[in-house]
Amino acid sequence: MLTYTPPIRDMQFVLYELLDALQLNQLPGYEDVNQELIDSILEEAGKLTSEVLQPLNHSGDEQGCLFSNGKVSTPEGFKAAYKQFCDGGWAALACDPEYGGSGLPKTINTLLEEMICSANLSFGIYPGLSFGAYSAISRYANESLKQTYLPKLADGNWSGTMCLTEPHCGTDLGLCRTKAEVQADGSYKLTGSKIFISAGEHDLTENIIHLVLARTPDAPEGIKGISLFLVPKKYPDDDALIDNRVSCGGIEHKMGIKASSTCQINFDEASGWLIGDLHKGMRAMFTMMNQARLAVGVQGLGLAEAAYQGSVSYARERLQGRSLSGVKHPEKAADPIIVHPDVRRMLLTQKAYVEGCRAFGLWVAIQLDTSRKHSDKTVRQDADEFVQLTTPVVKAFFTDLGFECTNLGMQVLGGHGFIRENGMEQLVRDARIAQIYEGTNGIQALDLIGRKMPQKAGRYLRHFFHPIQNYLENQQANTELSEFTGPLSKAFGRLQKASQQIALTGLKNPEAAAAVASDYLRLFGLVALGYMWCKMAEIALLQPDEESGFYKGKLHTARFFMQKLLPQSSSLFASIMAGESSIMHLEESSF
Repeated sequence: MLTYTPPIRDMQFVLYELLDALQLNQLPGYEDVNQELIDSILEEAGKLTSEVLQPLNHSGDEQGCLFSNGKVSTPEGFKAAYKQFCDGGWAALACDPEYGGSGLPKTINTLLEEMICSANLSFGIYPGLSFGAYSAISRYANESLKQTYLPKLADGNWSGTMCLTEPHCGTDLGLCRTKAEVQADGSYKLTGSKIFISAGEHDLTENIIHLVLARTPDAPEGIKGISLFLVPKKYPDDDALIDNRVSCGGIEHKMGIKASSTCQINFDEASGWLIGDLHKGMRAMFTMMNQARLAVGVQGLGLAEAAYQGSVSYARERLQGRSLSGVKHPEKAADPIIVHPDVRRMLLTQKAYVEGCRAFGLWVAIQLDTSRKHSDKTVRQDADEFVQLTTPVVKAFFTDLGFECTNLGMQVLGGHGFIRENGMEQLVRDARIAQIYEGTNGIQALDLIGRKMPQKAGRYLRHFFHPIQNYLENQQANTELSEFTGPLSKAFGRLQKASQQIALTGLKNPEAAAAVASDYLRLFGLVALGYMWCKMAEIALLQPDEESGFYKGKLHTARFFMQKLLPQSSSLFASIMAGESSIMHLEESSF
């Protein structure tokens, strides 16, 4: 059975040594953030996730959620764990103090999210969606709705969902049919059905707040006619909660995340209230969707970390064969499999991806905090554009790597990885959905090349390209670092050329750009991790001997990434430059 040890030392390295996250206390509202506070949060979060949530992961998967008479019961232990989570103030960590929150940076909340996802992804979906609903309401709702709903979401007594998908309508939300009819008091009556609603019904909270996309009878066709509504399962009336004609029609029986209820939710003239402007619902919903996409990226990272820990633990203990360079443990019947080159290749691949993604993800998180809190409007705008650019990369690249790393974990464990009781196959199953929901990874790639790259004549790209270009120029004379900067420079050059190619071909033939979008996103992600590994190697080279093992590990992993993983950039570049003809020119009848 897998266990989980929060990687606090590596988190601290990224926060304090790599990214100087303590600069966050220069932002308004974060003045009291310091290393002592952050470390105490990480320590307590580590205890909660490893001692309370992780032990429920396997049993939650085995039991799953139970649907009966319109009600959903979560697995044994989840309700008590959720109460402990809320009593500890974890639901309120990044919420505004005005509504009962702790007011801490999203950067710190991101580390909490990673720990939760490593320990028990199904559990994490419930508070994760609530925070997304909180974010959308706090930004777009009127003051009355904020005062009514945000304190309850912050303390965890109420939870939230996002209701987009309908049986005929997934990515193309302009096809939404759920209708909303205005009432004399300014509220709306909503009628329709939504599917695939994570945490749509459960027994963890006394109320569930649905954010629902719908259209009014006079709405324009397509996406321009979509509005966003707050539709509670029960609406408050004085001191009572009144049932609101919102029901659960059933739950899905899924490949993974079985302890997270995935529901069909029906609205039968349910009362709702407009969020934001009429027919501008997608603008408001994107606040929650982008929040969710970054969170899903962290899910990929968290599962990859859990798989890596399980793989290393097994590889150190499993005895099979002898080292090809000579016996390493003569006192044992065989050597542990960690001595074998192919096992080490798999472990290093996991380690390089996990630690690289953690660094890149926290870079994005710091920019997200900056975009919301910095006193300079220009700095806020630049940071926001960086976050918009990198959001599809974090979502798609991290979840692709999460699935790769969990599959590598199964391979390391061999036949034991295929057995349910050992836990690794659950990580594989849980990881698979992250590549699909909140916009499939193919959609993320299209978003990157179709919306983010062309924005303001490529301005968004400059927020990513310029730091890397400046870094490489500043390190030209650093010969000690050249084994790392050299491969990065080549990969970065390929990314720049690929960007130019896509920009030119996309203007003439959008299909040509779309056909190489997924390759481009992965190339982008690899370069981002290469940049992170260069900077981590630079730090490791300058460290004294006190923690030589930790920093030597960083150097070796950086070297492995540059020599064994970053070379993917060459084949990706070749594929991008080959264009779309081999994809698009086959007649449909020939498939």
